[in-house]
Parts: sequence; structure tokens; C-alpha cells
Amino acid sequence: MNIQATARKQSLIRMAAEAGFMHCGVAVARKLDEESERLYTWLKEGQHGEMQYMERHFDERLDPRRLLQGCRSVIVLLHNYFPTNSEPDPSLGVSMPTTDTKGEQITCHPKIARYAWGEDYHRVLKDKMRILVERMKSEFGNFSCRVFTDSAPILEKSWAALAGAGWIGKNTNLLQKQAGSYFFLSEILCDLEFETNEPVQDHCGQCTRCIDACPTQALEPYRLDASKCISYLTIELRKNIPQQFENHMDGWAFGCDICQEVCPWNRFAKPHQEPRFQPLLNQWPSAEAWLSMNESEFEAKFQHSPIARAGLDGLQKNVRFLKHSR
Repeated sequence: MNIQATARKQSLIRMAAEAGFMHCGVAVARKLDEESERLYTWLKEGQHGEMQYMERHFDERLDPRRLLQGCRSVIVLLHNYFPTNSEPDPSLGVSMPTTDTKGEQITCHPKIARYAWGEDYHRVLKDKMRILVERMKSEFGNFSCRVFTDSAPILEKSWAALAGAGWIGKNTNLLQKQAGSYFFLSEILCDLEFETNEPVQDHCGQCTRCIDACPTQALEPYRLDASKCISYLTIELRKNIPQQFENHMDGWAFGCDICQEVCPWNRFAKPHQEPRFQPLLNQWPSAEAWLSMNESEFEAKFQHSPIARAGLDGLQKNVRFLKHSR
């Protein structure tokens, strides 16, 4: 590695921190031959459920140089979204009760994954990456690049691990010893050369808390059957949730944080400092409020939220399933 690439990396880390990212790492762009068989088998076994888009662009997922001609580096950026104590209580609605022991009506609040409490991360992080790229071009000169955050056929967690941003844990999330896993991943593909990072050691050890806690048994060590994952069932699946998952949803109406909540490394997670990730509401709607909501009300509350991806029909479908399951 040359001196220029080392100096460029130091400047990149500084600029990424100034843009609000909690970590920045770099890996050499190449084909991920070691991931090919794993991805092929996962798709062949149908563990991607009805996410047909995962079947497309197979070669591009394995080689970022197919996404950007002349790509030399994959820059991986992490951004914290762990909430502050003042944000909505995620424990609301854990059992979706309708009456207490005296037969009195109880208001229940279906749970929303923490990453969706604020503004849509796609918008926030792409804004930050555009600013970062502008600063990079001002300092490094013009270069070719593309920016992504959960928006392209690229194996984000694999590249994050190669870039030394953490290790892929048994729950298949990227983990950091000092920060846990409540962070978003973003990438910048570019034709610049940087000093690269080395992968870090796996620190899951003998722990199986995430696997033991998953109510739908979607996890086995380092492998996720997405077709059983609560996040998939409440966001990606457009059809009705299969009856086999009745009484196994743990009150989640959009996404799921269970495998993160039980992970010991998340005791080190610190609250984010991003105003745009502050909660859109002081409290999530009750089950009854979700079911009585109309499209104009939904758009007014959630048009800039990740929740918009499921749509009002999707949220109401999920809430009805939770109420039926209790």
C-alpha cells in the first residue's frame, strides 16, 4: 500500500466522522467467490421467501466491479440508530391483550422495530453520503463512485466484515464489540485506492441467546431462514401471514428487534445523535387506532418513515393477525 493511499484513508475516516458516521472501513473490490455457494444454496432452498428480487443480479451481488466500472474500493460506513431513553417504549404490546383479569379493556400498542422510529434511513444516509462524496472530491479530486444503503444488489454485511467493521454474528447481523448491532450499513463504491482494513475476530463464542429467543425459529447459527423471520413476515410478505405463526409474533407489527435485544454485545450500544432519527410520534398507535386509520392519516404520519414501505393495508393486515393470535 502506498503512502498516498494511507493518507487518503486517514482523511476519509475524518470526513466520515464529520458527516455523522460512527465507523468507516475499506475493502478491496473483488469477486466474493467464498460467498457464491452460500448464496446459491440459500436461494435454492427458498429461504428468501417471496423476495424474488434476491434471485436477480446474482453475479452483481458477488462482484461490485459489475456495479461500477473500474471499482477499486468498497467503503463501508456505519451509522448508529440506537434510541434514547426518551423515545417510545418498545415493550408496549408485547402480548397484545384485550382484557385484563377483571375483564376490563386494555389498550395495546403493536411494536415497531427501532430502526423505523424516525425518518426513513435511505433518505437520511444518502443525504449524508452525498455530502461525504462532495468533500472527498474536494480533497481527492474527481473520481467515479456509486452510493448505496440497502438499495442495490450488494452483500452489505459481507463487505462490512471484510472492511473490518465487525463480524457477522449467529443472528446474521453485523456486530461490534464496542457498539452492538443497532446501526445502518452504507457503501460507497469508487475507483480510488485506500489503505484497507483487516477482518475482525468472531466474538459470539458459545452464546446462542439470539437463536433461543427467536419465536418463529428462523435462526440457526450464522443462518437465517428469512421466510420465517418476523421482519420478513411483517414487511416483505404481501400475502397474509401463515397461520403457523399464530401466537409467535410477540406483538411485532413492523419488523422485529428480538435477536438484537437479547444479544449481550448490545449492552454497549449508545444513543444516536441524529435529529432525523428522533421518533415521529410520542407513542405508537394502539391496535384499534391502526385499524381505524385511513390513508390520508397514514400518509400524514408516515410518508417519510420506513413504515410507508408496508403501507397502511400491510400494517392493518399485521395488526389483525396479532389480534387474532392473542
